[in-house]
Amino acid sequence: MSQSLDIDLLRSFVAIAETGVLGQAAVRVGRTQSALSMQMQKLEGIVEQPLLYRTGRGVTLTATGERLLVRAGELLRKHDEALAELRGRQLSGVLRFSCPDDYAVVFLPYLLQSFASLHPQVQLEVMCAPTPRLHELLARHAVDLALVSVAGATGSTGAATGDDVIRREPLVWVAQRGGAAASMDPLPLALGAPDALDHLLPRQALEAAGRAYRLAYASSSLSGLVGMARSGQAVIVLTRTAVPDDLQILTSEHGLPDLPSVGVTLAFDRDEPSALTAAFAAHVRKFLPAA
Repeated sequence: MSQSLDIDLLRSFVAIAETGVLGQAAVRVGRTQSALSMQMQKLEGIVEQPLLYRTGRGVTLTATGERLLVRAGELLRKHDEALAELRGRQLSGVLRFSCPDDYAVVFLPYLLQSFASLHPQVQLEVMCAPTPRLHELLARHAVDLALVSVAGATGSTGAATGDDVIRREPLVWVAQRGGAAASMDPLPLALGAPDALDHLLPRQALEAAGRAYRLAYASSSLSGLVGMARSGQAVIVLTRTAVPDDLQILTSEHGLPDLPSVGVTLAFDRDEPSALTAAFAAHVRKFLPAA
């Protein structure tokens, strides 16, 4: 008798593929590790091929596992969409969302709370990282959508990007209130990830203005950057809405060039997002406050 691909088996398989660790995957799907291992043995028996390599550091996919992962994602999305439609479009499932730290601090609490109140059966998983890392996660289908920064009206980084810029965020120089960092020569800078806009654009502005600088600290950690500014040892660059009240925004009066704004938009891991992903994207576009 022929066997079919069971949805629960596929969901567990995808969880293992995405986490790379049986323990984390077991928590995600609500099973024990031993139960998860038995599920994978059953799935490998159905496809009659090994799907996983088990190593001391975790789990990786075989070539057959990689092919199944693509199909499993498609089947799970279709299943969840059909189930939501039959239930009267009551959304459920897991939504994986990501954004940079500074957007998370300002926007995330309200966006998540308001969406959860509308769709209580949706499980939200959130990851924060600089925009270049978010595009890498999207390319690997490790997240469903991300709130990202773009230099122009739209982005083009390989992943599908929102049709419009939802809001614009001015970049600003920030330092200890009343501190002397802005007057130092060369200017001590603490900037974000080297390939992120909040790192590249300030350096370009300083070089165009002929202002000497040195990179005192580089990190994708928002708390680390803010800590450097509070110490008085460096000037940092943040989006205006993310500036803490105890720090000072510096202007041209402090001998610093004006910085451009960056656009905030949504990027997706695929051209045709699931019904759940599309619903959350519409929610973000509707409720994210305009600058």
